[in-house]
Amino acid sequence: MVAWNEYKDMARGRGALALELYVVESTPAGAPEDVKANLPSHLDYQRQLEEKGTLVLAGPLSDPTGETMVGAGLILYRADSMKAAKELAENDPMHASGARGFTLRKWLVNEGNLTINVGLSTGAAKLK
Repeated sequence: MVAWNEYKDMARGRGALALELYVVESTPAGAPEDVKANLPSHLDYQRQLEEKGTLVLAGPLSDPTGETMVGAGLILYRADSMKAAKELAENDPMHASGARGFTLRKWLVNEGNLTINVGLSTGAAKLK
């Protein structure tokens, strides 16, 4: 195994983006009613983080078949440290209430393609 920061330096050295983000996998820990009850405050919290630029992406996950919504979600944060990312996740009303638990990991974004279309007269944006 290689130390995280050593690997990040190696990735940058070979020309990769090496953008460090934090991934939260949020999974139901209580009854489905608990998840539903906390959804409005969770979405408000996510909106606040989005406005601050802390929330990168977030949304629900399906079951392994891709056919069923199971109440789990994936959240990507920008943060200065694992500790700061953990505080963001812990302060999410879903996690603070116990409706969901979470795992937190660093993610190093190295490759990929992202397209954003912005309507200059409308201000509408579309992510592809």
